[in-house]
Amino acid sequence: MTRRGKWFWLLAAVAVMLTAAILVVIAANATPKAMRLEQPLSLDYGPDDPRFARTVQAAMQQAVVPGNRIEMLQNGDEIYPAMLSAIDDAEYSITFEKYEFWGEESGARFAEALAEAARRGVRVHVLLDFIGSTAADQEALDRMQEAGVELIRWRAPSWYQAARFNHRTHRKLMIVDGNLGFTGGANIGDDWLGTPETGGKRDNHFRLRGPVVGQLQAAFAENWLNASGRMLEGDSYYPPLDAEGELAMQVVDSAPREGRHRVRMLFLYAIAAARERIDMGTAYFYPDTDFLAALADAADRGVRVRILVPGDSIDKGFVRHASVNQWRDLLEAGVEIHEYGKTMYHSKLVAVDDAWASIGSTNLDNRSFRINDEVNVNVFDADFARSIRETIDADKLDSELYDLERWENRPWHKRIAGWISMTLGSHF
Repeated sequence: MTRRGKWFWLLAAVAVMLTAAILVVIAANATPKAMRLEQPLSLDYGPDDPRFARTVQAAMQQAVVPGNRIEMLQNGDEIYPAMLSAIDDAEYSITFEKYEFWGEESGARFAEALAEAARRGVRVHVLLDFIGSTAADQEALDRMQEAGVELIRWRAPSWYQAARFNHRTHRKLMIVDGNLGFTGGANIGDDWLGTPETGGKRDNHFRLRGPVVGQLQAAFAENWLNASGRMLEGDSYYPPLDAEGELAMQVVDSAPREGRHRVRMLFLYAIAAARERIDMGTAYFYPDTDFLAALADAADRGVRVRILVPGDSIDKGFVRHASVNQWRDLLEAGVEIHEYGKTMYHSKLVAVDDAWASIGSTNLDNRSFRINDEVNVNVFDADFARSIRETIDADKLDSELYDLERWENRPWHKRIAGWISMTLGSHF
């Protein structure tokens, strides 16, 4: 090798090391410092015991309120018409918070519906994640604002605030007139249109009425205040809420601020309380090792643990490779992992012992647990929890069980891809 060639490779090596060092510094700065539950939990009562509800109420710093009703909406062909109808019927206010907002069809339809609501005098507040709305049509956003919609694309990345590159609002909230709420897994995007049979994402969203809607509004209002510096107040946003059903519910919000990693703690507590079964459905399954150990421990003590995740149709393959690399201890403990194959599985569902369930925007991954703003609704009802488990069961018919033999025989290139993804994703 010539002297010039040696200098070239030396400089190239230095450049690579400097780049790596810079990326590590950025990653450390962009990831909020975690203060989370580490000690394993051991409980002598289940989720149907009054001690469970009292503890969740205190630990989540939110009341469990009775008198609520909840309806499940499946896939875009049910979710979008229900939401658009609610927007058309709005009289006083609409508060709307989404991670993704785009699409020549879906984004345009929602933009026009929200603009029309503002034109007829409804107070419309739209909070979109900046990164999640990068594909939004600017003309549609402009039309909303021209119609009187208060629209904020939140947390634009900034060189002097590195956390903005990584800290996202992943919530999916819409509250109409302060008395009708929507939350769940669905964003606004054309890949939610239709059904899994026609290529749309498999997802669930929920329509809620009753006192719990006030808690959903409070979750939105907190982020709206953080984004705008303005407070929502009065009957347009917080009307008196009478009982609309018989269900006890509670909203849990989570954020990457000190003491606010609530959903992860909630799920660990629910896993420890399980006596018979745990059923989970998630778009992305990449939690920390303590969380994985809690699932394996539940299986070891005789709890049937079943987790439904996307298969090859996942839209972020690197997450799947990193996730699979962590599955050995789970599979050896008897945890069942099923991969949905029809289309991208995007649901976020948890049910424990057919007694308690949690629905909302939270995935079972470190991003949801540590970095994103999330909102979930806990439902303390046997029939509803059973319906969530049955929904997961129905989707399992279109899934394949991933067993230990398959894990041990997976190709070397997938193992390496998983290792690289785990290494690069350690801060994200």
